[in-house]
Amino acid sequence: MKKISRITTQKKSKNRYNIFLSNGQDEAYGFSVDESILIEYRLRKHLELDDAMIATLVQKDTLHKSYTQTINFLSYRMRTKKEIRDYLVKKEVDSEHITQIIDRLTKEKLLDDKEFAEMFVRTRINTSSKGPMIIKKELIEKGVSASIADEAVEHYPYEAQFEKVTKWIEKKLNQGKKDSFRKQVQQLQATLMQKGFTQDVIKDALAEIADEKDEDAEWDALISQGEKLLRKHEAKLEGRALNNKVKEALYRKGFQLDQINRFLEEHTAE
Repeated sequence: MKKISRITTQKKSKNRYNIFLSNGQDEAYGFSVDESILIEYRLRKHLELDDAMIATLVQKDTLHKSYTQTINFLSYRMRTKKEIRDYLVKKEVDSEHITQIIDRLTKEKLLDDKEFAEMFVRTRINTSSKGPMIIKKELIEKGVSASIADEAVEHYPYEAQFEKVTKWIEKKLNQGKKDSFRKQVQQLQATLMQKGFTQDVIKDALAEIADEKDEDAEWDALISQGEKLLRKHEAKLEGRALNNKVKEALYRKGFQLDQINRFLEEHTAE
């Protein structure tokens, strides 16, 4: 049995205390504890401690330090249970302590995957151009269950998606003026799908721009593409063969047949 001979406050941390023990003759540093543990166990000078109690106090303090570090980690932003678990594993915290810390944080409502997911979706809506499918994928990667992620992205209404997609299309349309309108639309559609928007929203938004086709820009793009194709193939082909080759290539690029025929009439002779 050992007896507490002295308790001192740590210089760098005023809420932590060094416990010195004596076996009746010599005094030596025993361990340190947080103020909360000092109070809980009523640690004081002359109190006798056996080895089992000392081990308990050390474990309690170790758990408290890990919990405090986790609170600090949470102070920067909300976290998922998986993120907290990964953090504690990286800190080499005992697995039993990890479970206790996560349970405590959950009871204290400092850890809630459902609340995290809903806030994450709101933040993404306000700060990114991502659609609900990508946001759901990000949530699952952060450890949120698929069912909670599904519920969270329901807070991304169709109207907000449509508005975001429409603005993005208006910004990007005609940036690639050397491409046909149809090809631009196809590229926009593919990019929007990669951004995680659904087919229904994309289809409705693209339908809104059907009347925005710039015929002059379309004709200029066709001429640019057509002249490149003529230069590429006229060394090996001529007449009908050259016309057919250019016609096929321009059609694949999304240009209309009547415009292609007009271009060929003006720029080639069979």
